[in-house]
Amino acid sequence: MKTAVVTDSTAYIPKELREKMNIHMVPLNVIFGNEAYQEEIDINASEFYQEVKNKDFPKTSQPPVGQFAQLFERLSKDYDAVISIHLSSGISGTYQGAVTAGGMVEGIKVFPFDSEISCMVQGFYALEAADRALKGERPEVIMARLEELKKSARAYFMVDDLSHLQRGGRLSSAQAFIGGLLQVKPLLYFENKAIVPFEKIRTRKKAMRRMVDLLEEDVMSGAHYQAVIIHANREEEAIAWQNELAAIYPNVEFSISYFGAVIGTHLGEGAMGLGWMKK
Repeated sequence: MKTAVVTDSTAYIPKELREKMNIHMVPLNVIFGNEAYQEEIDINASEFYQEVKNKDFPKTSQPPVGQFAQLFERLSKDYDAVISIHLSSGISGTYQGAVTAGGMVEGIKVFPFDSEISCMVQGFYALEAADRALKGERPEVIMARLEELKKSARAYFMVDDLSHLQRGGRLSSAQAFIGGLLQVKPLLYFENKAIVPFEKIRTRKKAMRRMVDLLEEDVMSGAHYQAVIIHANREEEAIAWQNELAAIYPNVEFSISYFGAVIGTHLGEGAMGLGWMKK
């Protein structure tokens, strides 16, 4: 059985790697006024952070169901099955769009997978699925492997500017104002598919240290992990952090990714994250 792998743009897998691993991508959209951009196609992360300084606060939207259906229809000509891996259903309807489209298309069996997370940790699932699909594993076996990986998947995010959370309806004006005065850096994580506060931490440095402590709790088992540092237009800081952590944790394979336009809309420039999963 020949299996295709699909994910959405919020996995932020570089185009060259998607092409190498034969991963198909469906973009979410970021909207400035009346102008909609497909992220990772019409607008990249660096362009987004430049645009957001000069325009009104953007909105985001999920891919139309028809876009999924067209892709699945096209894939049905060469594949027997497709595994469609998406950002958490608790923060977007993208996964449900894949489910709906899967029921509309004939000639190919669609296996939707709710990553219950986002960004490059979601990408880890897609890369694992693609590697196994290229080796000819059956989709049911690959899906079981992805479910197994969920047990070790973690991601924590720190926002630098509370106003983005406030605008998104996750923080009241008063909380944002007081938090800003106190330099509170909320540490967020995924729980039951939603982004919720994990801890309130006073400084950026302490928030980043706390994420490392949480990583250490898992990797001290000695198992091999893959971890990713995720940044919102803070590449130099991310590189320095990677160098520091790689020297301390030899059993962890570190990489660097980014918060692109859609997730960056909700977290804001300056956000930093750390995610990991067993290899």
